[in-house]
Amino acid sequence: MTQRLVADRAGITRAADILRTGGLVAFGTETVYGLGADATNAVAVARIFAAKERPTFNPLISHFPDAAAAFVHAMADGRAHRLAHRFWPGPLTMVLPRAAGCAISDLAGAGLPSVAVRVPDSDTARALLAAAGVPVAAPSANPSGGVSPSRAEHVLDGLEGKIDAILDSGPCAVGVESTIVDLTGAHPVLLRPGGITIEALREVCPDITTPHDTSDARPVAPGRLSSHYAPTLPVRLDAQTVAPDEALLAFGAELPGSPLTWNLSQGEKLEEAAARLFAGLRFLDMEGRRRGLRAIAVQPVPTHGLGAAIGDRLSRAACPRPR
Repeated sequence: MTQRLVADRAGITRAADILRTGGLVAFGTETVYGLGADATNAVAVARIFAAKERPTFNPLISHFPDAAAAFVHAMADGRAHRLAHRFWPGPLTMVLPRAAGCAISDLAGAGLPSVAVRVPDSDTARALLAAAGVPVAAPSANPSGGVSPSRAEHVLDGLEGKIDAILDSGPCAVGVESTIVDLTGAHPVLLRPGGITIEALREVCPDITTPHDTSDARPVAPGRLSSHYAPTLPVRLDAQTVAPDEALLAFGAELPGSPLTWNLSQGEKLEEAAARLFAGLRFLDMEGRRRGLRAIAVQPVPTHGLGAAIGDRLSRAACPRPR
């Protein structure tokens, strides 16, 4: 059963405790209610995808109580500092390169070298984030494909019994998601319109472009290229056997014959497999190349639930690289 917590000191303390111990807490911001989990805990993040029945591992926005906390994990340049000064707290998300000490899990960042960060304009949300003391990944608190919730009742309609708690801070003031700006390139790119208008952004970043008016070949959102999440070693899917010169990404009972194995989940648990996917690909690629192996063989993973998302990312990792 989902706990409904009052947004007072006791409720915030309880919600923060749940987040720190790997639970899921829905909480209100100025935009919509988010479904929060400790962004540094890949298993907790995997629970977000499972609860939402989110079909792919899209990058999640990590929330912070202030800009200083956000910029511990994201590399902020002058543009980021100017935008933060103008629009934070507020409905603006910035996509920035990972900082050297970034603790946000690969799963929350969808295996990308960037992270999405924001500081919400909600006293209750920032109090929760400060009390939790960890980055909190939080997509909208609704089943995937549904209407984003702006009241606690909306969250319960879709996620009752699937999450640990909801911190009820009343209706959201804005009711639409945050604006997302990509600052990983030479020019800022508007990835998603939201609570901050393009006109307001241009007052701070006059050279900001949109996917429709930029000549860049960059995708409109992270993670949508067909060849993505790709290690250097070629990836072979649905392996029924493994060669002595192949690393093995296993699921369940391991195929014999590989000198190097990473098991996503010996107990065949999809949440555990999702949490270990990106780290496993990275490990097998780096260690496999060091040992002179020629490829990564991947055992079949079920296609139901989170298996669909795992399969999507593995298909992108296996896609032929552009030449």
